[in-house]
Amino acid sequence: MGTSVPARDTSGTGEAGSSGRPAQADGSGGAASAGAGRNGRSVEADSSTTITTVTGSSDRSPDATGNDGTGRSGRTGRRGAPVPPRPGHSPALSTGIPRAAARIGAFAVCQAAVIAGFGLLITGPAREFWPMTAEDTAVEALEDARTTTLDTASTIASALGDTATVVGLTLLACLALVLVPRLPRWREAVFLAVGVSLQSMIFVLITASVDRTRPDVERMDDSPPTSSYTSGHTGAATALYAGLAVLVLSRVRAPWRKPLAALLLLLPLLVGLARLYRGMHHPTDVAGGLANGALSLLVVGRAVLPGHSWVGRPPADAMDIAVAAAEERPAPAQKQVTVIVNPTVTDEATQEQLRLVLAQHDYRDTRFVATTAEDTGGGQTADALRAGTELIVVCGGDGTVRAVADALAGTGVPLVLVPSGTGNLLARHLHLPLRPAEALAAGLTGEPRALDLGRIEGDGFPAVHFTAMAGAGLDATMLEETSDRAKSVLGWPAYVLAGAKGLRTPRMRLTVRLDGGPELRRTARMVLLANIGTVQAGAAPVPAAKPDDGLLDLAVFDPRGAGGWLRAAGVLLRAKRRGAGGADVTGTGAGDDGPVEFHTFRRAELAFARPQSREIDGDPVGPGLRLTAEVRPGALTVMLPARER
Repeated sequence: MGTSVPARDTSGTGEAGSSGRPAQADGSGGAASAGAGRNGRSVEADSSTTITTVTGSSDRSPDATGNDGTGRSGRTGRRGAPVPPRPGHSPALSTGIPRAAARIGAFAVCQAAVIAGFGLLITGPAREFWPMTAEDTAVEALEDARTTTLDTASTIASALGDTATVVGLTLLACLALVLVPRLPRWREAVFLAVGVSLQSMIFVLITASVDRTRPDVERMDDSPPTSSYTSGHTGAATALYAGLAVLVLSRVRAPWRKPLAALLLLLPLLVGLARLYRGMHHPTDVAGGLANGALSLLVVGRAVLPGHSWVGRPPADAMDIAVAAAEERPAPAQKQVTVIVNPTVTDEATQEQLRLVLAQHDYRDTRFVATTAEDTGGGQTADALRAGTELIVVCGGDGTVRAVADALAGTGVPLVLVPSGTGNLLARHLHLPLRPAEALAAGLTGEPRALDLGRIEGDGFPAVHFTAMAGAGLDATMLEETSDRAKSVLGWPAYVLAGAKGLRTPRMRLTVRLDGGPELRRTARMVLLANIGTVQAGAAPVPAAKPDDGLLDLAVFDPRGAGGWLRAAGVLLRAKRRGAGGADVTGTGAGDDGPVEFHTFRRAELAFARPQSREIDGDPVGPGLRLTAEVRPGALTVMLPARER
């Protein structure tokens, strides 16, 4: 039946970063000044708080006087006045994207020139030499070998390289790389998308430069208005399927990864053979397509994949650069800072970024403490408070944030939210930045804001606090039915599948007492006790809920059939619009056979006729017969950018 303390954020799933607003400038007003690392080189003192990835070059940069550290004058404005460097471009904390893009462009030009040059060679001076003289014979031999079975097989293989197929599969693969893993694979998605796009652009340039007619045989497909050189189908198939093979070999650890990668690498060869069989290309056209796709992947992979040198690798003196920048900024009031990290959703590279951001803001030698399956943040926070910590940074998802907030409740010690994972409802509601480094910079330069917490207890678990939502019924069943394996394989879509199964469970009967008032008797699919109103994708199941109004919100969902769910969606949309305009959205009467009912309260007592599944901030706490929740106004202090106030 019941459980003890809720297991919070142990799997790391169900957590995600949020798309947010850029961080605010600090007290220096965004001006950049100069600092020097231990190597004596002049560097930009980055006073911007918008930090992205840890990379860049440690080359000399002009200081605020226009000197680049070698005695040469830097940029100057009118009348010789020095032009200060742009903020947000410290060599220790830049993205490296411009440099990588420039290199991709330079190599792409070289690639196009080499492949086009080879095409001009085989259609010009080399066309009378072997093996070019044997190409027509090879294509004619394939024409003579045609059978009905081979015709069908070649149709299928050729379709694997069609534009619609390649574009569709690339889009699906990129979406899967971003949405399915616990940590979105942005670099891998960019690698695949840019690799396929790059080979396509180079293909267009080559076909415009090399005019080659198609083989003089019966062609089984309509001839597109492009040169026979190179094979676009083969190039696109190589970029897509070989790119997927690279990702499988480098990112998958299962024993079937090598057979799968071999199959993926075989597909471009089958596409090329099919194009020859169908009389659409010469062998050298197919070879050119294979080279175009493979070189595109090589160039883009070198630029963006982790572990390579063009993007993502910080200079050796990155920490010196960040510290030097901090020394040139107005010194903040020093605080003892502890960072609570959920290692299942925060990798080492992200933690290194956070260390550099802290150093840049003059918080050095900060303790990083990892959560565990046994202690998901509460114990680490309590230990930090006993040690005199004056600022807590939490890097994790909803469960980690809830555990840390539970320990911080009522202490007045401020909290900086650094979202990671696939949920992060509080961070989403507060419009915090998406990237961890940006979120940390925004918090370090922000202002304290008091937010409410909900305090909840029930049979089977002790009283704890929640930051976002708690509930019973369908949503809790959905969380209980989603296995760790499903979450690791599918990500958040696993919850949707579990929710569909939960629709078969019978309605619950419950009584609700709000602020000591009369009992309300209801039937429902689920009930939500909310401190915030929005969840993933901008959905707002409790539109009026706000984390700083001194109240909690109750939503009772009782739709009946498909039509009832559509009516519920309509109610939520109308309520969201009214809530955005400041109007009251409470009391949408389920008691009058409506699908959704809203109330606000300071204390709510829920009693169920039979044990119901329950959850707190996305963590199941086991079935039970009751929930009691009350608001604790202003119990949590969170550092937020000034513009969010």
